[in-house]
Amino acid sequence: MSEQHIYLVGPMGVGKTTVGKQLASLLHRPFVDIDAEIESRCGADIQWIFDMEGEKGFRERETKILEDIIFNSSSSVIATGGGVVLSAKNRQVLQANGQVIYLSASKEQLYERMRRDKSRPLLQVEDRQKVINQLLEVRDPLYREVADVVFSAEGGSAARVAKVLLDELSKH
Repeated sequence: MSEQHIYLVGPMGVGKTTVGKQLASLLHRPFVDIDAEIESRCGADIQWIFDMEGEKGFRERETKILEDIIFNSSSSVIATGGGVVLSAKNRQVLQANGQVIYLSASKEQLYERMRRDKSRPLLQVEDRQKVINQLLEVRDPLYREVADVVFSAEGGSAARVAKVLLDELSKH
């Protein structure tokens, strides 16, 4: 396996952070969570950034931090935010600078994982299922466009998913 960055893309709640930490451990590489990095650098949580700057402001921060990490860090496993693929620039940067893994899950699985989650700005609505469906409708084609590998995250624990994913990556 080459020493390039590995990016995990996919919808919120699919397990990018949890699986990413496990995968990084198996590969003996650093792990970076873009959302956590945004919060750390901004000194504010994602919800506050959305409230103060809107989604546009958040996406601008996301792009700047993504590029900084890509171009200024050693080969890492990087969990992106669910909306990172909305930017054509981000899609291009991801594809040109590493291997992109689309972690997927069914709409039902995503809803089950996030039905009580209060930390996701885009899900602070009455009908979460509808929002999840709408987000996937827009984002799924973009995840697929950017992905080198599409991989289901529904295969058990994060450790198991990471191990099976590593086996899959070793074939590429």
